[in-house]
Amino acid sequence: MKRGKKNRKKRITAGTIFLYLLESLMLVLVAFLLVMVFRARGKQAEETAAYFRSLAPTPTPVLLSVPEATPTPAPTPEPTPEPTPEPQPEFFKLSFIGDNTLWATSQFVFNPIALPLTVGDDTAYPYQNTVKYFTEDEYTLANLECSFSDEKLAYDYTVVQFPFLAKPEYVNILLDGGVDFVTMANNHTKDFFDTGVEHTQHVLEEAGLPYGYENQGQIVTTPNGLKLGIWTSGNDLLPSKDKAVQGVQDLKAQGADIVICMFHWGQELYYSPNDNQTSLAHAVADAGADIVYGTHSHCLQPIEVYNGVPIFYSLGNWVFGGNTQPSDPDTAIIQVTIKRDLDGTISYEGFDCIPCCVSSNIEGGNAMANFKAGKNVDYNAYANYNNYCPTPYEEGSEGYERAMSKLTGTFQALSQGADYSAYYASWG
Repeated sequence: MKRGKKNRKKRITAGTIFLYLLESLMLVLVAFLLVMVFRARGKQAEETAAYFRSLAPTPTPVLLSVPEATPTPAPTPEPTPEPTPEPQPEFFKLSFIGDNTLWATSQFVFNPIALPLTVGDDTAYPYQNTVKYFTEDEYTLANLECSFSDEKLAYDYTVVQFPFLAKPEYVNILLDGGVDFVTMANNHTKDFFDTGVEHTQHVLEEAGLPYGYENQGQIVTTPNGLKLGIWTSGNDLLPSKDKAVQGVQDLKAQGADIVICMFHWGQELYYSPNDNQTSLAHAVADAGADIVYGTHSHCLQPIEVYNGVPIFYSLGNWVFGGNTQPSDPDTAIIQVTIKRDLDGTISYEGFDCIPCCVSSNIEGGNAMANFKAGKNVDYNAYANYNNYCPTPYEEGSEGYERAMSKLTGTFQALSQGADYSAYYASWG
């Protein structure tokens, strides 16, 4: 019988243990080296990547703006509509004043208290106390009782008692004062013959100031479109009734809204109109005139309203260079109110009176009036009181009440008519 091999155990010796430990140490060392190699390569790769990243441009950050939420506005309440104002009629004022004698008589031109040297170059001076009435109205009408020329014109000294030849620059007294229209139809129009008329017309035309002459009718349009038909006459102080009536009718036919008759008539220093004035005034009113306006008497005369037509028989003096001490100091501004209704109808509504003194020296004017009334007044208190600057009286004052009494017809004059004997005696 065959015997099998017998299993034997391998013997472990010290050398075997040493070799085992040496092999284990070698394996640990190899593993450590491999770890160090991989770590070194990883670090190198990271440094390389960082270097290339440093070369690339830094991207600009994009800021995304988030819009703020817009609050929903509160609903605006609907405004309560204001009621449309009802259309209203329009009202306009027409102003009327007396004689504008813008120079002194030839004998007294160089007198220091006469108008030329008192006014000098200050053409705004004469109207300075009243200009507000004429710049705020619709239209201002006046009587021009002098001629304009820069030449020394001849006149008939046997006929012309008081020649007034103003330098052309004095037309600015009217312009600065707010005057819009003047009549040349008066007894001084031809003091310097036709040459004086032509020179005066030329000055007025150059100044752009409308004017009327003897027996002339014309239509002028005011700033707000009123058509004023104006008839002017009175060179001989006796305007023709027939021509005036026909003139009024013609102006009405031509479409005038308001017809005004400007007459130079009557008698100097009479405080009431004569029959010729009254008859003519009534005739033109019956023919269709809306306003009758007169001058010449150098004093105020009563106002009459005839069949609804106002008649201003005389408005006296205004800027009056004819005398340094007029025997009557009172004058007035009359302002007529004109209505333009919604349908375009134009009508006369009434008038207002503004009593004035011909001078700003009101105390001297009152002294003159009292002297004329027979009161004991010192002559020196009123001598040469006229300084050619018309001035309104204070309402309720002595002058105011006196002027109003002349306009209402209640004034009682001690004497009437002009007496120039003292004036002529002063010539020497």
